[in-house]
Amino acid sequence: MAGLILAGQIAVGGAFAQDERPQLIRLGQSAAFSGPASELGKEMRLGIEAAVLEANTKKVIPNARLAFSYLDDAYEPNLAINNARELINLRQVFVLIGQVGTPTSRAAAPVAAELNIPFIAPFTGAALLRDVKQLPNVVNFRASYRQELDEMIDRLIGDRGIKRIGILYQNDSFGRSGYADAVSSLERYGLKPVSSGSYERNTRAVKTAVIDLELGQPEAVILVGAYQPAAEAIKWSKHIGFNPLFFNISFVGSRALERELGPGDYEVFMTQVAPDFHSEDLAIARDYRNALEAVWPGSEPNYVSFEGYISVRMLIAAIQRCTDSLERACLLEQFRSSEPFELGGIGLTFGPEDNQGSDQVYLTQFHRRGEFVSVESLNSLRSP
Repeated sequence: MAGLILAGQIAVGGAFAQDERPQLIRLGQSAAFSGPASELGKEMRLGIEAAVLEANTKKVIPNARLAFSYLDDAYEPNLAINNARELINLRQVFVLIGQVGTPTSRAAAPVAAELNIPFIAPFTGAALLRDVKQLPNVVNFRASYRQELDEMIDRLIGDRGIKRIGILYQNDSFGRSGYADAVSSLERYGLKPVSSGSYERNTRAVKTAVIDLELGQPEAVILVGAYQPAAEAIKWSKHIGFNPLFFNISFVGSRALERELGPGDYEVFMTQVAPDFHSEDLAIARDYRNALEAVWPGSEPNYVSFEGYISVRMLIAAIQRCTDSLERACLLEQFRSSEPFELGGIGLTFGPEDNQGSDQVYLTQFHRRGEFVSVESLNSLRSP
């Protein structure tokens, strides 16, 4: 398995001639494998590894194999820049894939753009990565944070009639962007946040922020941050008798937040950008669960690793269209075309000015037994 996933140092170019030996298509990832956001990086990596092993085992790319390497950036932008340079210049990757987070993607994507290295499926919904003119090398799988926040606020107002809404955000490019998107989304209803609070990246120091939030007496709080401070804020709020409904964006990571919260009576929701990985109706969900079991037996499926798996399947679908010659320009051209991709029940559509394949947002709710479950509305929690 290690050989299938990690071996090789060769960059890709040229045609897939039938008489050539298999080529190596090297994928590189920089993500947080240490620090407070490490669970997200590890899960994203796991999904990528599962898809790489599956592709090589099934030989889905004619006369070629995938190789995958990764470096830890601890969710810090300066390390993400260094890692991008090492992966591109020393490890000679064909693409960068699965970068985790807005601050690190904001730092690394321009490094890749300078050399026209495809920057595939970053784990972030930030608007800056959806600017095709500024970053023509970026390809997004997921819905944007603005779409997630619109869904949250539509649900809060439509399902519960909640209009007193506060915002807790991480004080960096990720959190401030999410805060601005949430404010813009509220303006659609003629509303403003009743209170807000912020905390510093890679810390759990949220108590002051929670007190700031409580001053506005919000009925609901939108969290734009990482899973450890999000869980700390939810627990501390309950401890001091402050009990709004909490709504998290997908970056928090449902499995990571589940582990931090543990079983309990919390009214917590989260938007997701990947469909339910438990689904028996979606072929790609079944494929994912089988691939995950093959690469790491006993691993628990979750939304983050499912997104990592989907990102590689999306990449492979584009590679398969470059039948004459696999060059980076050909790969990016597939994601500028309007011809849709079909990935085992998931439809993705791109275009010349649209580098985002999916616009879908799904709703999940925290269950008292300690897991997020798929629901139709804010009022439809499944029974135990």
